[in-house]
Amino acid sequence: MSSWKKPALMAVSALTAFAVSACGVTSGASEAPKQPSVLELLASDLKGSLLKAAEATDKTDSVTVTMTGTMAGEKISVQGLLDLGDPLKAEMKMTNSKGATTVRMIGAVIFTEIPAENRAGTGGKRWMKMDLTGLSEMAGSGFAKQFEDVDPVKQVKTLLAIDGTTVVGQETVNGVPTVHYTVTTPVATYLKQIDAMRRDTTEQTLAAQGVKELTIDLWVDEQYRPRRAGLVMGTMGDMVIDYTDYDKTVTIETPPPAETADFAEMLKGLTADI
Repeated sequence: MSSWKKPALMAVSALTAFAVSACGVTSGASEAPKQPSVLELLASDLKGSLLKAAEATDKTDSVTVTMTGTMAGEKISVQGLLDLGDPLKAEMKMTNSKGATTVRMIGAVIFTEIPAENRAGTGGKRWMKMDLTGLSEMAGSGFAKQFEDVDPVKQVKTLLAIDGTTVVGQETVNGVPTVHYTVTTPVATYLKQIDAMRRDTTEQTLAAQGVKELTIDLWVDEQYRPRRAGLVMGTMGDMVIDYTDYDKTVTIETPPPAETADFAEMLKGLTADI
């Protein structure tokens, strides 16, 4: 991609100039103006840089995500992998005060790992399968969006769609040089950027907590890729997502049918017994 090639071309040009001057060769031509670095472009050309970031991130095959935060006073953390192909695949380990849960998403199908002590009710099977196309549209959309919201492409496009974004400055995130962007926006503006199926519920939740505005942050590296995203929802909660290991090979497999209980089939059985 062009964003990878530009720093390399600049390095070659610098080495060539050094070699010529070392040999005592001079030129009467005026020195060419110094080209800005990618970090300088990220800071000076905000809109153009975010557009490049959206384009570059949209070509990403996979990424590792680590999310930490607080929701309704409870600390939560999520670690996992995203395979950004078609269909979207994800595997996340979610941890809160009640313990840890591993969830996989393969396209429109969610697989939740059942704790060993609770598997008697599923015949000893390890996974619970929920096909979102078989549930109500509202339920399916809300559950899937929990995964899609950590997609780095979505983070960039959200910032692009909201007016008022500013540059905080250059910062290092997990050892990687980045440029930090931020915007504080009213709830009504934020709601326009989220899935329409969840908009009313999200609005009610934010209103109940007295949230009137949200602050969104994004850190973008020299390859125009997000390295960190942040969201502060007043006193209701906050979260930070770190993105690492872009485009590494990941394998997210559908659990074996022999180890999987089907939620829809279990519901049918319960209904038949009534």
